[in-house]
Amino acid sequence: MDLNPITDAFDRVTEKQKLSISKTQEVIDHIIQEIERGIGAIQLDSPLDPKSVLIELKRKLQEFAPLSQLEGLQKELNMALSKYPKQLEKSFNPDISKAYRNVEFDTHVVNEIIASHFYRQGLFEIGDCFISETGEPESAIARRWLFSEMYQIIEALKSKNLEPALNGAATNSDKLQENKSDLQLKLHHLQFVDILQKQSRSQALHYLRTHIPPFAPNHMAEIQKLMACLLWAGKLDNCPYPELLSSGNWNMVADELTRQFCNLLGHSSDSPLSVTIAAGVQGLPSLLKFMTVMSGEKQEWQTMKELPVPVELDGEFQFHSIFVCPVSKEESTDDNPPMLMPCSHVLCKQSINKISKNGSKTFKCPFCPSDIDATQCRRMFF
Repeated sequence: MDLNPITDAFDRVTEKQKLSISKTQEVIDHIIQEIERGIGAIQLDSPLDPKSVLIELKRKLQEFAPLSQLEGLQKELNMALSKYPKQLEKSFNPDISKAYRNVEFDTHVVNEIIASHFYRQGLFEIGDCFISETGEPESAIARRWLFSEMYQIIEALKSKNLEPALNGAATNSDKLQENKSDLQLKLHHLQFVDILQKQSRSQALHYLRTHIPPFAPNHMAEIQKLMACLLWAGKLDNCPYPELLSSGNWNMVADELTRQFCNLLGHSSDSPLSVTIAAGVQGLPSLLKFMTVMSGEKQEWQTMKELPVPVELDGEFQFHSIFVCPVSKEESTDDNPPMLMPCSHVLCKQSINKISKNGSKTFKCPFCPSDIDATQCRRMFF
């Protein structure tokens, strides 16, 4: 969603507001100054008649015309304020039902996704209640115990208790190595720094000698930095490696632990429900714009197998490889899959059929001098 128009409209409102406030304060200060001057003239033993002083004050204020000076800025502010809600309404269309399609879902799968989302967040009672209310079998609660263990470890990390995480990492050490994860080293790093800060240098050194050697072949640079911290015991704030002491390391380790735990369970590290909603929010403006154009073709929209317009999503939502035919410049689909030619170049099926006259003759590859027989082309799967 392009937020620039909203940001620009908001900036205009705040700018006009600041100008209006500044000018109003300037006018008020001037009026106060003139009144104080008049009061001073009356209080002094002056030959001037108080009535004449008030008449002169009135004349000066009329010449100053405070209302006229404020009227223009207030009008500009009101105009900017009136346009801002319109911009919000334009950018955030409240009627998202226009982009709705009748799509058949497996209810049981959807219910499991929602329940798993609650369990991931540690909302176990809500997840259990949801399973009960939807009538799902108790086997669906099996995931509860898996995520319960992860949640307990994460909660312990929040309390600076590394023991559950270290035990879990040690139990799954081989699998973590297969995944090329340095989670164990990061946990030992946190424990070492905690010991160095709260206990003695000798205890921190003993911990390093006991737990760190297995990681030396692949992480010598990190270990050397930890060893250097021993020289700064009692004055770690002056350590030349402040990143080793950052409190943000605890959050990064918690995120890494969540990713690896979910990976070991065969689940994605991010909640599928969260990802789906986030992707939907990002793609919704394009669909709403399309439906505004196709307002009279709602039935056609309901029967489409593919989206007729490109929906741009950020890289975090790109989970599958996309092949674009170098000849037709179109993305491959199930009906028009990528085809591997004998020369190892790839075109989409429709392009090959068009060039070969539906396989009735051989053709030259567009990228090399090879003669291609369409019957020898094989479908590629990404």
